[in-house]
Formats: sequence, structure tokens, C-alpha cells
Amino acid sequence: MTSLHAVSEPPLPEEAEEEEALDAYSRAVTGVVDTLGAAVVSVDVRRGRRGTPDGAGSGVIVTPDGFALTNSHVVSGSRELRVRASTGASASAAVVGDDPATDLAVIKVDIAALGAVGVGAVDGGRKVRPGQLVVAIGNPLGFASTVSAGVVSALGRSLRGRDNRLIDGVIQHTAPLNPGNSGGPLADTRGRVIGINTAIIARSQGIGFAVGAEIAAWVLAQLLARGRVRRSFLGVGGATRPLDRRLARAHGIEAPTAVEVMSVDSGTPAARAGLRDGDVVYRLGDRAVPSIDAFVRALRDVPPGQPTTLGILRRGQALTIAVTPVER
Repeated sequence: MTSLHAVSEPPLPEEAEEEEALDAYSRAVTGVVDTLGAAVVSVDVRRGRRGTPDGAGSGVIVTPDGFALTNSHVVSGSRELRVRASTGASASAAVVGDDPATDLAVIKVDIAALGAVGVGAVDGGRKVRPGQLVVAIGNPLGFASTVSAGVVSALGRSLRGRDNRLIDGVIQHTAPLNPGNSGGPLADTRGRVIGINTAIIARSQGIGFAVGAEIAAWVLAQLLARGRVRRSFLGVGGATRPLDRRLARAHGIEAPTAVEVMSVDSGTPAARAGLRDGDVVYRLGDRAVPSIDAFVRALRDVPPGQPTTLGILRRGQALTIAVTPVER
């Protein structure tokens, strides 16, 4: 009697490539969970006098002694905070400082009570690119340690914060977010925190936003140092505009764009310095400012009360004016 044996056909080259790609994707996501998952905590907030939490969000522990980043809107107005680790252990926490202008806050977790946890590295120098894989971990709708993945959709977005100020340097991504993800990390495939998830657009699909790690690292340092963020203020509104190439060449300006002054508030350092509507700012101190984002970043590094200069173009002439920002 002849026995029959099932013979499986080898996968087609296209199928093998697809399986390999799926395996690589899976390994990347699980690698992030292995690296960062233990550093992510759920944040339960009590604002009233009831014993049960009336708000919740997420956070990520960023120092070995228990300091964690989360969103300002998560902890705002809180009377009591408790955090829960991925192990299920819980501990009390307190607000160290918050910054509504970037929707970021730092809390201090009772690390001894929480037990062994991980630490997330906030990599402000990491270059982020549209299309790269990103992973979000958080506490959406109370489901702790939830993992979702997507890609970076766009960089340099701006959002209005709770105080109606623009939050710059925002990352748009497609990792699914829900209420409760706020304050949790957005990570690259090496488990480095490249953003703090802060917002979604209601009734949309695949549109989430995270405050970039560059801003998060700066705010973290400010809040740890003094419990608040000091910002320099000039009192000028502007927009990025292209430069006439011949004009830029004549004055040795390499960037093709600069910042056009759209408004100057009265009684502000910009007004006292003589800045006018229509002036084009191409330099702040010794730093080129080819965009409004670059201008904001450069101003961020000038302490309030420290004199600096603005390189401007006015009616085709290059001028240097002195200005001293104040604290906002």
C-alpha cells in the first residue's frame, strides 16, 4: 500500500518578504515595550473630596529617583495623585511643577513604595523623521499598559495650549490614542522617548499629537531646577517669509527665509527697542532665525534680563538693534 504524505509548498518570494517584514515590525514594537514599558505609569487624579479618582492619565518616569513627566492638564487642580506601575503596585505622587504653555508637568513619585520600575530616556537630540515607526504606551480609558504603534505623520505642528498659547514643536503621528493616553510617552524603536502624548482630534482617526522631546527635555530641566519655567518675552508677533535672494546675498544672509514682524505690542521690549511692523528679523544674538520656530528656540535660550541683539532688514538696509527681553 502506498502511503500519502502532505507536501507543503515553499512560500513565494513575495510572501517570505512580507512575513519577514511583519516579524521585524513585531520585534521592533515588543523591543520598545521591553525597554520602556516598566517606566510608564498610570496617573490617578482626585480633585474633589470624594475618595475615588475623578481623572486619569499617563506618565513616564525619567529619573532613577522617581521624577516623572506627564501633561499639565492631567494634574491641573489635583488634590491627590496616585500612580500605578505596570506591575500593579501603586504609590502616592506630588506635583513638582507644571507648565500649561507646553501642557507638560513634572511629578515626584514615591519610588520606594512603587518598587522596581524602569526609567525612560528623554532624547531631545534624537532626529525624528516623517514615516518612522513610533510606539505609544499609556493608560487609555483606564486600560493600563496599553501599547499602540504608528508612524510619524508630520513635524513642527503647533497646538493651542489651555492658556491659548501656541505649543510649538509638536509631533503628529498615527499611533492610536484615547482619553487617558495623555502624558504617556511616544517612543522610537530603541525605546527612547521622543515625545509626550498630549492631544487627539475628536472624531478623527490616526491623528494624534505629542510634544517633542526637545521641548520636553527643556521644560523638565526648568521645572526640576526651580519648579517653574522662565520664558523670555519680547512682545512681537511674526511669521516666516522668503527672502529676496539678491537682498540676502548683498547682506551675507545664507538662509532663504527669515521672520517678518507682523505686530509689536506697545510697552514691550520690542517696542522700546524700536522694532516695527514689516521689519524682517534674520538673526537673534549670534543665531540665524530662518523661521518663527527657530526664533522661538533662540529666544528660549536668552535668559530674561540679558541684553541681546536683533539683526533686521528694514527697507532693504541691514540694521542691528539692542533689545533686553523680560520674563513673561
